[in-house]
Amino acid sequence: MDKNTLVGILLMGAVIFGFMYLNRPSEEQLEAQRQEQLQREADAQARRDAEAADAMRIQTLTDADLTTLRNAVKLYGKADNSGSGAVYSFRSDAIDLRVVNDSVLEGSVMTAGGAIDINNLISGKFADGTEPRHAAAASRTLRDAISDLARYKNFATHLSGTEETVTLENEVLALELSTKGGQISGVRLKQYDCYLNHDTTNVVLWNGDTNEYFFTLRSDSQKFDTSDFYFTAEAESDTTMLMKLDLGADAWWGIRYTLAQGDDYLVKMDVVQHGMADAGIIPSGVSTMEFTWHQKMLRNEEGRVFEERNSAIYYKESGDGVDDLNAMDDDKKEITNPLKWIAFKNQFFSSVLIADKSFNAGTKVTQLDLKSDPVYLKDMTAKSQVNYSVARDSIASFNFYLGPNLYPALSAIDRVSPDEDLELTRLIPLGWSLFRWINTLIVIPVFTFLGHYIANYGIIIFLLTIFIKIILFPFTYKSFKSQAKMRVLAPEIKEINEKYPGQENAMTRQQKTMELYNRAGANPMSGCLPLLLQMPILIAMFQFFPSCIELRGESFLWAHDLSAPDAIISWDADIPLISWAFDNHLSLFCLLMTATNIIYTRINMQSQPGGNSMPGMKLMSYGMPLIFFFWFNNYASGLSYYYFLSLLITIIQTWAIRKWAVDDKKVRAEMLANARKPRKKSGFMARLEEAQRQQQAMMRQQQNQKGKKR
Repeated sequence: MDKNTLVGILLMGAVIFGFMYLNRPSEEQLEAQRQEQLQREADAQARRDAEAADAMRIQTLTDADLTTLRNAVKLYGKADNSGSGAVYSFRSDAIDLRVVNDSVLEGSVMTAGGAIDINNLISGKFADGTEPRHAAAASRTLRDAISDLARYKNFATHLSGTEETVTLENEVLALELSTKGGQISGVRLKQYDCYLNHDTTNVVLWNGDTNEYFFTLRSDSQKFDTSDFYFTAEAESDTTMLMKLDLGADAWWGIRYTLAQGDDYLVKMDVVQHGMADAGIIPSGVSTMEFTWHQKMLRNEEGRVFEERNSAIYYKESGDGVDDLNAMDDDKKEITNPLKWIAFKNQFFSSVLIADKSFNAGTKVTQLDLKSDPVYLKDMTAKSQVNYSVARDSIASFNFYLGPNLYPALSAIDRVSPDEDLELTRLIPLGWSLFRWINTLIVIPVFTFLGHYIANYGIIIFLLTIFIKIILFPFTYKSFKSQAKMRVLAPEIKEINEKYPGQENAMTRQQKTMELYNRAGANPMSGCLPLLLQMPILIAMFQFFPSCIELRGESFLWAHDLSAPDAIISWDADIPLISWAFDNHLSLFCLLMTATNIIYTRINMQSQPGGNSMPGMKLMSYGMPLIFFFWFNNYASGLSYYYFLSLLITIIQTWAIRKWAVDDKKVRAEMLANARKPRKKSGFMARLEEAQRQQQAMMRQQQNQKGKKR
């Protein structure tokens, strides 16, 4: 360190020290800060003391409070007229109240220290050993009971209880129904296994911790949620369960669930009531009932990337099409039109609520992406309204579809709505219109047909590939023949280019080339037709395989799951760039696809006239297979397997056609024979030559105008 550097450091230190010294707080400021801190601590202690004192304070009940309590128990409690006088009772987890002989209030309140008689609370005189904090807690509980009775009225008796679970099952679904909220608390798909962390238990669409739905009812100015109530489960048959709230005076409100036997994924949910109008529990002016559905979507697949990418809220507007939220990010939307159904969709499974009528306009849907959560994918919420009438016993009817995104199963669900096509198959992302048509009209029917007779889906994909290649073979053969003609004509085209060089001879050169094509019966565009026909099929397959639930869990050769990558090599370490590009694994089918793609590229370039004369094009042609490798390494192994088979069959086709079907010498002889015959120009060639003549005329006119100006 030289002298100047040392001096500079010392000066900088002196400046910093001087700045800190000059800006140090004064003694008065330090004292003010100490006093402010002491005041904050004193205020916090005062709040704690007040809370402690409040916890010890026994809340006295006035005569008005007692009158309100007696009347509420008589109005909303359960009546027992079996004795000499009527006894009205109201029980919850914390209180047990009775009104005897129309006016005497009896009962007790439960606390951590035991039961305290209500008359002791009223008089303020407690048994020996009763701690003040327990007495204070009992007084608060009793006052809360008065508030609950005033708010919930007939529903108040259902605010407490013991949660019980009942089940409904068929061959494919196992449902758990909870008396808390009267809702489906668990959905298990019996024919599908969960593959998260190689778990072999069945797929669980939701459980009590991850899903909740409820209706919001109105009574005068009060609103309350059915999720707060404890229902009574009444089995009406082997397939039907009624979750019921008995409201007294022969009135009740409930939700009826019906699960058909067999392999049906539909659960009918009817919201029903009885005697509500006569009892006056719900005002006659109430015309709507709110509905809220919230779910934290569970993961079920080993790979998170595609499961997350294909999980979103979908919905269908009544009389209109299907729409969805952005699966790649947080999203929310308010739909201004009525909805026919709302779906919480996963990659391979969906929970869909279908309204018999419709959800009212103004439904709000919200979706949050839980990227850092190892168990959950998305947090989804839907809030809507349905029409309500106190005079009807049947309020609203719905159907839950709780099952796989299986095309035949979803297309069959349209039977539940005779008024319109539900379009539930839109839950399966099969691509835009053209690609979707290819999948729905060709690929899925063939795939499903083969699946009825063949158990191995690797063989089914092989046969599907053969089927598609057979359909395309006439066009492929025509393409090879066109390429052969272009190879044969390559020397003559080169001769024309050398005879008419330069930009000034461009039109003449092009005209002579077209004349050569016409004499030989060659069309330079005919070789593009097979490629144009294959591209929609390749894109359709790109959409089909990652969404094909039939491949889920199906093994073939070394791939244990054709719907997931076939990782032949994997690692846990986070290697910069490599882990990002390969997602810590290498797919063998993807490697095979890349190798065959490179081989096919080489064969194809050799077959093209002048194909090796453009180094930039050659580099790009060989680079594309490598780009595809990075891209498809994370995709379903079934997709890479299909592309590998398609390329391999194309290579075999190329070799076979060149060896036995399309020989350059025979093609030349055929072209010479065509040249001797009078040949009618094709429509394409005629239009092309007409365009050339018009362009030549324009060029001559422009040259004449330039000559006149000079």
